[in-house]
Amino acid sequence: MKLVHQINLAFAISLIAVLSVTAVIIHYVLLDHFIGTQRKDMQSIGAQMTATLVSAAEKQIPIEEAPLAMASGISTYPIVDVAAVITDMQGNVVSSMPLPAAVPAEAAPIKGTEGRSVGIAEGLTVRQMLKDDLFLTEVTSVPQGTLTLITPISKIKAIEQALLGRLLLVFGAGAVMMLILSLFITKKLIKPLMLLREELKKVKERQFSEVRRVGAPGEIGIVAEAVHEMANELERYSHVQKQFFQNASHELKSPLMSISGYAEGIRDGVFEGEDIRKGLDIIMSESSRMKNIVTEMTLLAKLDSEEDIFRAAPVHLKELVEEAVERINPVLVKKGLSVHLSYAKNETLIVYADRDKLLQALLNIVTNGARHASKHIYIHAGIEKGRVVLSVSDDGEGIAEELLPYLFHRFVKGKNGESGLGLAIARAIVERCGGLIMAANRKEGGAVITLGFPPYRAAGA
Repeated sequence: MKLVHQINLAFAISLIAVLSVTAVIIHYVLLDHFIGTQRKDMQSIGAQMTATLVSAAEKQIPIEEAPLAMASGISTYPIVDVAAVITDMQGNVVSSMPLPAAVPAEAAPIKGTEGRSVGIAEGLTVRQMLKDDLFLTEVTSVPQGTLTLITPISKIKAIEQALLGRLLLVFGAGAVMMLILSLFITKKLIKPLMLLREELKKVKERQFSEVRRVGAPGEIGIVAEAVHEMANELERYSHVQKQFFQNASHELKSPLMSISGYAEGIRDGVFEGEDIRKGLDIIMSESSRMKNIVTEMTLLAKLDSEEDIFRAAPVHLKELVEEAVERINPVLVKKGLSVHLSYAKNETLIVYADRDKLLQALLNIVTNGARHASKHIYIHAGIEKGRVVLSVSDDGEGIAEELLPYLFHRFVKGKNGESGLGLAIARAIVERCGGLIMAANRKEGGAVITLGFPPYRAAGA
């Protein structure tokens, strides 16, 4: 069953249950109210008739001549007809409205004033009616005997049911209006979900670029926006993945072609003497280059997918920087470059990271700076806005503006670049450390790469 039908069915069942309970409660409340009102009316009638009978007894007026007629204005709410019966001390009916006088109580049925029934079943005696739950009675002692007022509850129930029927009609009309409103609201809520389902089908079929943003209010709108963002991210990832394989195949194809060409030349005797040695040197060089590319690609894949490859511990940044500079010192001496180190005073520069991996990232960044620097490389570490910041800058030609947004993507190479994976590896490592890496051009000339890390806090500090 579709969700829209499930919601409408659940709402209809709930509405029917609520209205049914309400109808039952109203039924009993109305019945109690009408019975109470009728009982008060009968008490008022009984009080007036008792006063009349007491006055007649004092004046020694025969009961048959006493004015016992019930005025139409006695009852505040004259709901149903009331029959009055007066019995003597022996139980004989001596007067009635509309009963004839001197009829035994055990045998006297009660008729209406004009020979019609007032709602009391034929053949029932006064004593039976006093014991029957189908009649409402009011008994009062008078000087002549006992005054009994009797009225059938069926008449009260008929009036109550008529009023309840009108209320149920109102409830029914209201229920129909609520169901129509429910269908409208449900359709309005479900429609975005149906549209969202269609967009998710596109995601399932890997049509990420065709996923549209679904406009919807509230939480559904938040989910729809998340789906759209997910599709965009998957599209970007798919594009990067395709580009990665294209670039990887290109980077591996170049050294393989060189190796294959020189190997075939040596085998076929194309190269002789010194050329053979040069060809073998190129084969060794290209093999080493291809090995480095594969190693870097493997490292990137592990950084993206494996958790246990990263073993974090407190790392002193100053010691790490000095070790990185020491390792690339031969390159610096060869190019005649000077490295200038500076640290913030009285600051504890400790980050929580995998030391070997972070050293690899720093070596890649400094090596990249050495490749483009003219004479100087500047490395500074300190605390800025509560974060440990390390910057590596040079006095070279800087980074091309069109290259800046993609500098840390895989196989993106600048001028004199090698594999295009060094800075991508650096970014992956820094982000695994909880840090952020950024690149920019200096106003003085040259490029600057900045690394920001959350400061390390020992347990209990």
